[in-house]
Amino acid sequence: MTPEESKELRELVEFLKENNIGEFEFERAEVKVRIKFGSQTQAAVPSVTDLANLRMLLASQPASSGEAAPSRSEKSAAPAESEAQEEADLHVVKSPIVGTFYESPSPGASPFVKIGDQVENGQVLCIVEAMKLMNEIESDAAGEVVKRFVSSGQPVEYGQPLFALRSR
Repeated sequence: MTPEESKELRELVEFLKENNIGEFEFERAEVKVRIKFGSQTQAAVPSVTDLANLRMLLASQPASSGEAAPSRSEKSAAPAESEAQEEADLHVVKSPIVGTFYESPSPGASPFVKIGDQVENGQVLCIVEAMKLMNEIESDAAGEVVKRFVSSGQPVEYGQPLFALRSR
């Protein structure tokens, strides 16, 4: 590992610690990095803004395959900044409880919502099973579903992002 790569890795670790991100995995070209902090640290779920900042930090780092990464022109930097701003403007629906995420009312049934669907305030988005109880999670805003952060059957934590909505 070159001194420059070591410095980049130290900066990444500091960023993750500052934002209380407990686990991180990144792969680019021949380099794969997986960082997981000890269980004594309570890991917080990163916000959409934190993830956008991390994406911009990683995009600004040169490729670590020994060759210099091409610098972004002003023209290509503008879409990346507007994408980060769009993500920051999204409304994130978070899990109100710890449990298991399900996208549909039963196995094999259609999901409650799909990417691109328009949802109303109070509309059921998913189910989170906790202690054998099926809890319907309702949207707390109206808008278009633009992202689902978890997969069906995946465990979720309190406050973990489930969906991102773009307000109408």
